[in-house]
Amino acid sequence: MGEEEKKNLASALAKDVAEEKAVIPPPAEEKHDDSKALTIVEKVADPSAEKLLDRDAILTRLETEKRMSLIRAWEDSVKTKAENKSIKKKCAITSWENSKKASIEAELKKIEEDLEKKKAEYAEKMKNKVAMVHKLAEEKRALAEAKRGEEVLKAEEIAAKYRASGYLMKFSCVFVVCIVVVYEHMGLVCIFIL
Repeated sequence: MGEEEKKNLASALAKDVAEEKAVIPPPAEEKHDDSKALTIVEKVADPSAEKLLDRDAILTRLETEKRMSLIRAWEDSVKTKAENKSIKKKCAITSWENSKKASIEAELKKIEEDLEKKKAEYAEKMKNKVAMVHKLAEEKRALAEAKRGEEVLKAEEIAAKYRASGYLMKFSCVFVVCIVVVYEHMGLVCIFIL
């Protein structure tokens, strides 16, 4: 039954009960005889009283059912609200967790990029240092080769001068000392004579 049907039935029963109460005269006051005589009273079945009791029972039952259905509806409403609130809270927590994870992953990615950038910068610096050392070594080699070439030319000029003049220089105790320096760098061997 729907809510409206129950209300209509309850109001109709209430009207019927009110009409019957108006029709049934209240019991007349009886004078009690204080005599100690026992009287046997026979109960007579009154059909209108049974109907009245049935209707009262039906009304009471309807009132109870109405209260119970209202209580069930309230309980369902509260449970649904609690469940919706719980779901909303869980969704908020999941959203918070996902945003925190994303920010941490973004921070990690940024740190990794910074480290890669620093690594590349340091590698470039080291390559530049190696190139600078190689350049300085080449310059030193070139200077040493030029000095050796000058000394060879000087010796050849002096020898040519002595040959042209025909004089032989007299050396009283001449010690010729040759100093050989071997320089090895990156697999290259350089020999210097001083």
